Amino acid sequence: MGELRRLRLLHLVSPSLPIGAFTYSQGLEWAVEYGWVRDAGTLSEWLASALEDSVAGIDVPILARLYRACQAGDEDRVRYWSRMLLAYRETNELRSEERSRGRALATLLVGLNLECAGAWRETLALCQAAGFALAAVTWGIRLRAATRGYVWGWLENQITAAVKLIPLGQTQGQQVLFELTQALPVAIRRGLALQDHELGGATPALAIASSRHETQYTRLFRS
Repeated sequence: MGELRRLRLLHLVSPSLPIGAFTYSQGLEWAVEYGWVRDAGTLSEWLASALEDSVAGIDVPILARLYRACQAGDEDRVRYWSRMLLAYRETNELRSEERSRGRALATLLVGLNLECAGAWRETLALCQAAGFALAAVTWGIRLRAATRGYVWGWLENQITAAVKLIPLGQTQGQQVLFELTQALPVAIRRGLALQDHELGGATPALAIASSRHETQYTRLFRS
């Protein structure tokens, strides 16, 4: 991958990207409140489960399908898989987050004059992955590299949230990030190999935590 393409990928996964990903915990805040996640060990278990049972089985394969639809210039397929991703989000909070990040990224891509972003704005606003896929295709970022960046961004945001919530020391947070990074290539390979009928996930604890977070009395993160 060329140098500029690498830099564009870093831009896409930067925590400073104005899409508000840092304002959500995806149920982690309630899991900490309830004691399910209380230290580096339980955090690692929580995130490893989400990676294996949700991200690898849903986010990765759907991102790949969105990427290929963008390559083909097929907005209908982009819309179909964006709605499919929303359907897999098990709580109102998770769906709201997906739409919010999607709208923000769509607005950014229009502002960057990305080809098709203006015409496809309503479709891109359905979920972050749609805009991410379109940007990756437009900037010549290969699918596997784009997927690695997307999953890395998810993991880094979760670690950042955990450092604030548990609370966890910065060094401990980086140790968990370092440990789980080793699992990303396997999860990505598995997700990219899935056929349409094999897509799916099973994260009941995450769904419970997210739904309970919607009415949690005190919150640092959005619901």
